[in-house]
Amino acid sequence: MKSTRNPWAWIPTLYFAEGLPYVAVMVVSVVMYKRFGLSNTEIALYTSWLYLPWVIKPFWSPFVDILKTKRWWIVSMQLLIGAGFAGIAFTLPTPFYLQASLAFFWLMAFSSATHDIAADGFYMLALDDSQQSFFVGIRSTFYRLASIAGQGLLVILAGFLEKSTGNIPYAWSITFFILAGLFIAFFAWHRFMLPYPASDTGKVAHTPKEVMTEFGNTFKSFFTKKGIGLAIAFMLLYRLAEAMLVKLASPFLLDARAVGGVGLSTQEVGLAYGTVGVISLTLGGIIGGIVASRKGLKYWLWPMALAITLPNAAYLLLAIYQPESFIWVNVAVAIEQLGYGFGFTAYMLYLIYFSQGEHKTAHYSICTGFMALGMMLPGMAAGWIQEQLGYVNFFVFIMMATIPTLVLIPFMKVDKDFGKAKKETPAEE
Repeated sequence: MKSTRNPWAWIPTLYFAEGLPYVAVMVVSVVMYKRFGLSNTEIALYTSWLYLPWVIKPFWSPFVDILKTKRWWIVSMQLLIGAGFAGIAFTLPTPFYLQASLAFFWLMAFSSATHDIAADGFYMLALDDSQQSFFVGIRSTFYRLASIAGQGLLVILAGFLEKSTGNIPYAWSITFFILAGLFIAFFAWHRFMLPYPASDTGKVAHTPKEVMTEFGNTFKSFFTKKGIGLAIAFMLLYRLAEAMLVKLASPFLLDARAVGGVGLSTQEVGLAYGTVGVISLTLGGIIGGIVASRKGLKYWLWPMALAITLPNAAYLLLAIYQPESFIWVNVAVAIEQLGYGFGFTAYMLYLIYFSQGEHKTAHYSICTGFMALGMMLPGMAAGWIQEQLGYVNFFVFIMMATIPTLVLIPFMKVDKDFGKAKKETPAEE
């Protein structure tokens, strides 16, 4: 059993596997339910509830930290996620598809959230600080490539199958069977390729009393950290506008021009939002990781905050002008996603920064729980707000929702050296 492996052998596939179920639950489900005929209000409400496992995962993250190893949790959850995809595939052609698919989505989301806890903890245990800073852009890149595969290529495939078979449930069922097979392959790969870090051991806490004591200590140590109030506000508000935008982006692109949409087909949405957009998002993440490793998070916090907020105006312009040219749609989506990818790097680095210290795995999962809550609550209301305001006024509202992020930034306190790559000494070279 190797305690170390070249990070390139497992980080790309691990974060691809982390991103794919999240994208399927949060984004692909939106496109699918739109094609099944649900309203924007229903879609935003139902799919936002699917964030719940990521919101409440801090309550079981200490058990992932205490019981078994992070490696064991990773491979086990990948197997369960594959089973969840298969369950969705089996139930979509049935009359009770909505209730059944939402149940499987929720169970898969629970498994995926547990996988996130283990994978992010494993990342911090298997890499040193400078490697973590360098690979934050790489891991984000492959997380985004999962978006291309999920909301891009698979949506394009579903659109192709819709047209060729004339059967929407059957088309999406085949698509989810493909996802199920892919996760069985991930399970097999990581079963053999993940390293065995010496620090990846469950803590010696076996009795219920000891487990609950450790659980309480984890939460107490998190909520007594210096600057906890400001940190929570940052976690909840940094993506406020994006939380609402992401729920309505695909429905807006799919909706007919007569109701304020752009009138794209399923395949065109897969190409524009799921492929061109995600490639731009990926480039933004790579650039963000590289520049952050050179000058640190503190230096880039303002530019990244502006990058994640201001380009949202691209959707407002799409709603106003409703361009018939597919090229302009792609340009607008690419600009918004490039800014989001660049700006999101600051968010992820801040979560790592605030999680440092004892219980860092569990603390990081608490941070991501707040991140999910910040996406869940605004997302639940997004569909209703859009149907009340119309698309143009909704995107004006989105631009107003970027203000809280910009108000918070001047008050954020970050170590000026955090995120900078360590300079190698001659002996290390």
